[in-house]
Amino acid sequence: MSNQNNQNFPGGSKSRVNRAGENVRAGTPTDEDLHVIEQWRAAHRAVLNTFQAILRTRTRGTGIAVAQRHKRKRTIFDKLDRLPDMQLSRMDDIAGCRLIFKDIKSLVEFRENFHKARFNHKRRNKPDKYDYIKEPKATGYRGIHDVYEYNVNSAVGKDLAGLYLEIQYRTLVQHAWSTAVEVIGFITESQPKFQQGDHRYERAMALASEILARAFEKSRGAFPDLGDREVVAAFLALDNELGLLKTLRGLNAADKAVTERRNAILIFSGSRELDVRTYRDSTDALRALFELEKEFPDSDVVLVKADTSDDVRLAFRNYFSDARDFIRLMEEGCAKLSNPKGLADVKNPKLSAKKQ
Repeated sequence: MSNQNNQNFPGGSKSRVNRAGENVRAGTPTDEDLHVIEQWRAAHRAVLNTFQAILRTRTRGTGIAVAQRHKRKRTIFDKLDRLPDMQLSRMDDIAGCRLIFKDIKSLVEFRENFHKARFNHKRRNKPDKYDYIKEPKATGYRGIHDVYEYNVNSAVGKDLAGLYLEIQYRTLVQHAWSTAVEVIGFITESQPKFQQGDHRYERAMALASEILARAFEKSRGAFPDLGDREVVAAFLALDNELGLLKTLRGLNAADKAVTERRNAILIFSGSRELDVRTYRDSTDALRALFELEKEFPDSDVVLVKADTSDDVRLAFRNYFSDARDFIRLMEEGCAKLSNPKGLADVKNPKLSAKKQ
């Protein structure tokens, strides 16, 4: 049976979920619509649990950081506004797992092996479709995404068939850049990630990505025709106007203890203070997530799960306003590209997942 009108599908059916999404986009959601969306979002937890178990088994002992997250309700609604033709049930990044690698070589090797995994879940994209390392986005974003469609034969799982999960693959260098983009979105009125706000931030971060790609990963991005020194000069000119690195240097990583409990809710409020709440049980955490979203409608509230507190900090360090790796990489990258001898002795810096 298709889940388009399967009454056991989370939220009632795909068509009902889509109708709720249309009402949100139109600004006329009913309480029932919001309940449908909450049911549908909550159902992705089972998908997350399945994939995180698979990924943790495959990454054990490798040093690859793994974390998972539920897409925030605010972010879902914003995406519906940005993409007027998107059906809510086809939004493929509600549930996500993020893997962070030491370098591109280990990323590619792991991903190629994972594509050979024997399970019924279906990868929906061709290998190169979301390869933003080979073809970086104009914003400077680099990384690779794969989208999987959940498919199991169990009585419980069959009604979840058709839900999507996104796997993000990044290197530590790429993750440092992405973290800085998120932090900028928090501390300014600009969103370089979505090409919104002051476009100088967008261009500055695209240039920063180019510097990092050339200096540490022997690749190029959105500015292939500019020389190394030209890229650095263009970035430094914008940084002088915006005070970007100075602002990021002035931030202090929130000294919040993320305990060894496996589920954490991170709340980033308008006061720019981070509130961390932890839960041993995933069901309790999910229930709390929906309540906190109602309690703090103007805050970013995100539920994450990782093996250790260090993994939470690494994978979601934007919530800790932690851009120190990005700052260090930019300083070294600018020096490396500006030096006519190329600073051949400068090696790819080791980025620590631990709090420094």
